[in-house]
Amino acid sequence: MKAIKVGLLGIGTVGSGTFHVLSRNQAEIRGRAGRGIEIAMVADLDTARAKSIVGDACEVVDDARKVIANPEIDIVVELIGGYGVAKSLVLEAIAAGKHVVTANKALLAVHGTEIFAAAHAKGVIVAFEAAVAGGIPIIKALREGLTANRIEWIAGIINGTTNFILSEMRSKGLDFGTVLKEAQRLGYAEADPSFDIEGIDAAHKATIMSAIAFGIPVQFEKAHVEGITALQAADIKYAEQLGYRIKLLGIARRREQGVELRVHPTLIPAQRLIANVEGAMNAVVVQADAVGTTLYYGKGAGAEPTASAVVADLVDITRLATADPDHRVPHLAFQPDAMNDTPILPMAEVQTSFYLRLRVADQAGVLSRVTTILAEHDISIDAVLQREAAEGENQTDLIILTHETAEGRMNKALAQMQALPTVLAPIVRLRKEELA
Repeated sequence: MKAIKVGLLGIGTVGSGTFHVLSRNQAEIRGRAGRGIEIAMVADLDTARAKSIVGDACEVVDDARKVIANPEIDIVVELIGGYGVAKSLVLEAIAAGKHVVTANKALLAVHGTEIFAAAHAKGVIVAFEAAVAGGIPIIKALREGLTANRIEWIAGIINGTTNFILSEMRSKGLDFGTVLKEAQRLGYAEADPSFDIEGIDAAHKATIMSAIAFGIPVQFEKAHVEGITALQAADIKYAEQLGYRIKLLGIARRREQGVELRVHPTLIPAQRLIANVEGAMNAVVVQADAVGTTLYYGKGAGAEPTASAVVADLVDITRLATADPDHRVPHLAFQPDAMNDTPILPMAEVQTSFYLRLRVADQAGVLSRVTTILAEHDISIDAVLQREAAEGENQTDLIILTHETAEGRMNKALAQMQALPTVLAPIVRLRKEELA
C-alpha cells in the first residue's frame, strides 16, 4: 500500500525529534499503522539547518505554503507555534483537504473552536496529542480511554519549568528568583520565561483538557490564571510542616452551576502521588465516576517525548483517514451537535480550601479576632499553626488552613482581616486541594 506522505512545517526541537523517531522506528510504525508514514517535505526558513537534519531523505523548502499546495502531501504537521502565521497555515491546510497534526496548545486554546469547526466541515482530522503534557497520552485517554465515564475533575502538573522551580525551592530552601536563574542556566526555562512562570502555558493545556472532559468549547479567555512569581520560600516551608506540598496545578472541575477552570499554586497533601512529582516531569490526575481516580505521569516536553505524541497522531490519522468522517472520534470527544454551553464559573463562585499566612503583632487576642471574622463568614478552620516570635521581635506568622468555602466569601473575610491593626503585612492566600 502506498505510504502516507507528511509535510513538516518547522523542524526545530520537536520537528527534528519527529523526523528521527519516524526514521528510526519506521518498520514498527508501519506494522502498527498498516502502511508506511514518510516525511516527504520540510518547510523551514533556515533551509541549511533543515537539510543538515534530513539530508537527502526529503525535499526542503523555505515556504510552508509550498507544502500545503503539494497534492502528494496527505498530512501537514504544524510545529511553528504561536497564534499568528500558524493559524493561517492550519486553516489553509484544512481548506486544501489535508489532515493536520499540531503541538500548538496556544493556538488550540484560543482558536480551537474555529479550527475544529473548519476541519469538521471539510471532513479532515486535526490531531493534537502533543499539545498537552508532551509524551503523556492524556488527550487519547480523555477522548477514548475514559469515554464510558462522566469525568468529575482533572488536576494536572502540566508545565515542567514551574515544577522544576517549585521542586528546587522546596528541596533547597531557595527563593524564586535564585531558582529561576538556575532553571534558565540548565535550559529548563526560556530567556523570557513569562508563559511558563505566569501560568499561561498551563492554562492553555487545562483549557483543552476541560473541553474534552466536559463537552464544552475551548474558552481560554475565561480561565483564571495565576503563576508562581509571587510564591515565597516561607510558604513552601510552612506547607511542608503542615503535611502539604505546593504545585502549580491546572484544574478543571464540574460543578452543578458550571465548570471551574483555573491555574494557580496549590497546596496538595504530601501523601498524594501527584504531590511527589518532582523536577521537570508532568502528571495529570483524572477523577471519573466509573473508573475512579487515574494518574498519568511522564515527560511533558523534549524532542523525542513530544515527537512520540506527534507520531502517534500520524499513526491514528493513517488508520482513520479512509473512515467515514461522521464515524471518527470527534476532535473534542463529543459529537459537534452534542457540545453544551455549560458556563465557566467566575472565581468568586469557585469552591476550594485555603492556606492563609498572616504577619501579626505578637499580642493577646489576635488569633481570637481572626477566627471570629472567619466564623462570621461561615468559614470553618481545619488547622492553625502559630509561630513563637523570635527573641527580641514583637511580631510573628499565623498560619491557617480552612475547609472548603466559596472564594467570594473568603475575599470578604480577607478584606476584614487585612484591615485589622494587628495584621502587619499583606495576607498571603493560597488555595488547597485534597484531590481525594
